[in-house]
Amino acid sequence: MPYYVYILLCRDGTFYTGHAKDVKRRVEQHKNGQGARYTRIHQPEKIVHVEKFNSRSEAMKREQEIKSLSHMKKQQLANSHDNADSEM
Repeated sequence: MPYYVYILLCRDGTFYTGHAKDVKRRVEQHKNGQGARYTRIHQPEKIVHVEKFNSRSEAMKREQEIKSLSHMKKQQLANSHDNADSEM
């Protein structure tokens, strides 16, 4: 079963990066206050980027890579042609 790394744009302009088997379900958890502490404080607005991986370890490695990027680099990923620009 594939795993996904996703980037959420929060209402204050910050980004949250996570990984999940089911991105839609996980985003709903974030919206309902059942996700990460960060998204309880910085309300998520929309999914701006998604990447698919064959294993959880690959997804977790990529998640850490993205988390170490600057805000500008995350913005570039969000603006890339293969993003998941879907409203929440």
